[in-house]
Amino acid sequence: MLPQAIVFDVYGTLLDPAAVADVCAAITDQPGQLAALWRQKQLEYTWLRGLMGRYQDFWAVTGAALDYALERLAITIDERHKARLMDAWLSLKPYPEVDGALSRLAPLSLAVLSNGSPAMLEAGLRAAGLRDRFRHLLSADAVRTYKPAPAVYALAEQHLGVPRERLLFVSANAWDVAGAKAFGLSGAWVNRAAAPPERLDVAPDLVVHDLNELAAHIG
Repeated sequence: MLPQAIVFDVYGTLLDPAAVADVCAAITDQPGQLAALWRQKQLEYTWLRGLMGRYQDFWAVTGAALDYALERLAITIDERHKARLMDAWLSLKPYPEVDGALSRLAPLSLAVLSNGSPAMLEAGLRAAGLRDRFRHLLSADAVRTYKPAPAVYALAEQHLGVPRERLLFVSANAWDVAGAKAFGLSGAWVNRAAAPPERLDVAPDLVVHDLNELAAHIG
């Protein structure tokens, strides 16, 4: 059964975080370590804050994760360079196939569902030239917790007015697809890195290499 609407994760699915590593390279001689640890702690802090019930929006979490990574790696930078690193999240480039694939999927209702704060999503998608592709920008901020909490995925059903079983959630993060599936959405995993599946007892309905493959499957 074809979906009535498709809901996309943003970071790593539509927008490529590689630009963060590029900015790190301009600031420190440990760019790979800084970018990787920063992203790791960014995700960990969302999960931990969700479990503890101590919400901060994604921009604040991203800043806290950067502070940790800088201190852990003994990297000292001034506030100007720190702001430059943070701003990298507002100007990520889309993966090469994204715009064309979204154009092919445009007859369906398209939305994004992200941990990103509303301001981050608006700025990032506008900078990438993708804002007009989506009818809804849905942020976990609305329910003050983070994926994979069921309340976040429920936002898609509530705002799109489509039964959850007719909604397809698309993410490059296998754990994110597992969360959507556990809630009752259909799930497509964009396995860009050719990674093994997560052992979470929830399998995606579809595994694709990129969004062109997704569009071909649905179209």
